[in-house]
Amino acid sequence: MVNYFERDQARKDGQKEMKLIRFGEPGREKPGVMLEDSTRRDVSGFTRDYDEVFFADDGLSQLKRWWKDNAASAPRVAQSVRLGSPICRPSKIVCIGLNFHDHAKESNMEIPEEPVIFFKATSSLVGPNDDLVIPKNGSKVDWEVELAVVIGKRASYIEREDAHEYVAGYVLHNDYSERVFQLERGGQWVKGKSADTFAPLGPFLATRDEIPDPGDLAMWLKVNGAFRQRSSTREMIFDISTLVSYVSQFMTLLPGDVISTGTPAGVGLGMRPPQYLKAGDIVELGIDKLGASRQRVTAWQARTADLAHATS
Repeated sequence: MVNYFERDQARKDGQKEMKLIRFGEPGREKPGVMLEDSTRRDVSGFTRDYDEVFFADDGLSQLKRWWKDNAASAPRVAQSVRLGSPICRPSKIVCIGLNFHDHAKESNMEIPEEPVIFFKATSSLVGPNDDLVIPKNGSKVDWEVELAVVIGKRASYIEREDAHEYVAGYVLHNDYSERVFQLERGGQWVKGKSADTFAPLGPFLATRDEIPDPGDLAMWLKVNGAFRQRSSTREMIFDISTLVSYVSQFMTLLPGDVISTGTPAGVGLGMRPPQYLKAGDIVELGIDKLGASRQRVTAWQARTADLAHATS
């Protein structure tokens, strides 16, 4: 028997903004949505995961259509259930260095003429509130609140004016770094960026239409309750359209790929003297319209190297 109240309510819910979440134990996450009232629903009846296939097949539009007729039957997800990364492990995480005026200034470095590109291993991906594990032999773990862009469709040699059409949405990212590995061991920065747990994403992915102006969002980060970073995406040297277009000149961006757009001033490396994270510290961060996350810093143990490899 049809419950007309629930059906009408579902149709109203279908008009609400939906944010993408993934929930459950590490490596076993299911896709879900978060509604405007923070209610969480399971949408695994529609899609297996938020992966390359989902985004490539115009999954966002199809999900919205499916939701209008199925909201009432989509199971609720308790607030106590762990959140994973809001997207499945992508083909690549591209990061942009020195992309904030205030961060370049605190680093005593020249404003780059072109975006500085480096990579972060996708195995570093974890949920927004998972523990941050100091890697074996690590001693200078640093924080970096960043706005990350999720690519919605295959992008190669695209023009700046068309770049926004290739964006699926935006997500909060803490681009953790081990500065010894990054700066004191030679080679490329990827070594200091890719330890397990070094890429907490989330709590959710906000679709492009929810954030029409990603260039004017406040962003912040605290360590043990004290502000360390307080800035805005207005401080970006290269805006998001420029970055998406620029990266696409050198590699094909696939649906679900991530571009992390850089961090503002206030990192531990820039403090006088520098300050780094230690076991027991609590890191909290957030960006307007993208929610907040929280990581507890823990010491490396032999077993964590195996456990953290599960995709979240």
